[in-house]
Amino acid sequence: MHREDFPMLNSDIVYFDNGATTLKPNCVVRSMVDYYTKHTSNIHRGDYDAAITTNKLYDEAREVVRDFINCNSSKEVVFTSGTTASINMVVFGYMKKHLKRGDEILLTKSEHASNVLPWIKLSEEIGIVIKYIPLNEEFALTVDNVIKSIHSNTKVISIAHVTNVIGDVRNIEAIGQICKEKGILFHVDGAQSVPHMKVDFRKCNIDFLSFSGHKMLGPTGVGVLVGKYNLLEDMDPIFFGGGMNQFFEADNRYEFKNSPVKFEAGTPPIAEVIGLKRAIEYLMDIGMDNIHKHEVELKKYMVSELEKIPNIVMYNKNSDSGILAFNIMDVFSQDTSIYLNHYKIYVRAGNHCTKMLKDEINIKNTVRVSMYLYNNKSDVDKLIHVLKQSKDIFKIVI
Repeated sequence: MHREDFPMLNSDIVYFDNGATTLKPNCVVRSMVDYYTKHTSNIHRGDYDAAITTNKLYDEAREVVRDFINCNSSKEVVFTSGTTASINMVVFGYMKKHLKRGDEILLTKSEHASNVLPWIKLSEEIGIVIKYIPLNEEFALTVDNVIKSIHSNTKVISIAHVTNVIGDVRNIEAIGQICKEKGILFHVDGAQSVPHMKVDFRKCNIDFLSFSGHKMLGPTGVGVLVGKYNLLEDMDPIFFGGGMNQFFEADNRYEFKNSPVKFEAGTPPIAEVIGLKRAIEYLMDIGMDNIHKHEVELKKYMVSELEKIPNIVMYNKNSDSGILAFNIMDVFSQDTSIYLNHYKIYVRAGNHCTKMLKDEINIKNTVRVSMYLYNNKSDVDKLIHVLKQSKDIFKIVI
């Protein structure tokens, strides 16, 4: 699907590391080059032609995100450096201000480090209690287990929509409705879902949604925090400086601007925001439902072929996403990755920043294949062909 738009694919590689970062289409690269070569300027600071062009593109990016994610207003769209920054802003800008000792936060053991460590740090600082919702026999999160885990002290549920190893797609619409009914704040880590499927902020009753540009065909260094406007207005910035204040005086009086500007102190990643805008437009032109369908069908084909190889162990073959975690029996995952790299097949090996998942699947490291719109059956066939020859793996690795 649209492989001709991605220059890296001209080098005869198979790129299966989309969960870590995605390739960039020509149109995204061009939009950023245009900024650097045709209208370089800061935003909201200049009155000359180049600055006016840059202002327009930057401000339009919020509108594009609003339409893409279906939030109420572009004022609910904050540009950050990525999912990690977005989650930290929520935890230390809002939750630290509104939670108290003994309040319970529900996570799962398949969450990414970025959706665990900030909560652990906050628990050290103010005494919140972190509890983990049990996963089912396929290491997926069910709505029933969410309901069973909620108690009177539960104040926040913070989960990934799609986890980055198991790849289970959580029913965030049902969980969001439960949170709404029970007055629980709902934060969704959308790093692995927003690039791959339609996510509806309003329909799912999400309070805060975090995601990254580089995982959805955009550049590195830019991400998004979408939050309900009343919550953002009641949230403190964690960065302070130029652009986000109305005034400050020698007697220590100051006033911040309203959301979203108060969260974007200093010069933001302007070229990156412009690149993200173009990436989202590209995805919308293809259609998120089409992308998700393509990935799921490709994964089913991959699973059916891997099942024919006796020494392959798969950990999540039934999850409804384009993510597959596996190992070759008795082979360390990084050795498998090095072996595949010899044939120009790029995958991820290790714990994938989900270091508590070992408590659930009883293994620390896996090989992860994560697919995207530009992968095809030929990519899968090449992987299968090479894995069938894996009895010779240590001749290659050593």
